[in-house]
Amino acid sequence: MIILGLTGSIGMGKSTAAAMLRRLGCPVHDADATVHRLYAKGGRAVAQVRALFPDTVKNGAVDRAALAACVLGKPDALKRLEAAVHPLTRADADAFLKRCARRRVPVVVMDIPLLYETKGERRVDAVAVVSAPTWLQHQRVLARPGMNPVKLANILARQVPDTVKRRRAEFVVPTGLGRHLTLCHLRRIVMILKHRQGRVWSPARKA
Repeated sequence: MIILGLTGSIGMGKSTAAAMLRRLGCPVHDADATVHRLYAKGGRAVAQVRALFPDTVKNGAVDRAALAACVLGKPDALKRLEAAVHPLTRADADAFLKRCARRRVPVVVMDIPLLYETKGERRVDAVAVVSAPTWLQHQRVLARPGMNPVKLANILARQVPDTVKRRRAEFVVPTGLGRHLTLCHLRRIVMILKHRQGRVWSPARKA
């Protein structure tokens, strides 16, 4: 089983690429969606977040906007949050990989926004970075509700620059030249990976 890490800076089109990979038959584990579940009412991360930032939990669920206000631009607070939440997301990802291994899925995708920032490249066989021109990235992000240039700058300050990601990744997927081209790149990547032997999750590893 080959594990492909899918990443990219905010506004680069990663969600679109993940949807395309699902269409190509690759199961995708979405780290952001996992966090949403963990923060929802009854989620496993609610108690940890309440202990760190009591005012961010409302009606039994984490208020993501309130939490963002507590950690954006505050490295120490962000580190405390990540130390509490990352083990839970990792456990969810491991369970996903075990299910895929039992089904003998040839290529699985780990959709991880902060892959390089969390050293996630060590847990995948290859990395694909989605990338678009900076002007298009900013246009996409600033069109989102509640977004502004200051908030975008704070988010980008947490992320490895796009130029560095592209240099470190095995595959670069353009998302600013039309969906057809993006899909063609992803189809080619899947075909390449299907002919490889996984090193992270070997056939001998217990599923």
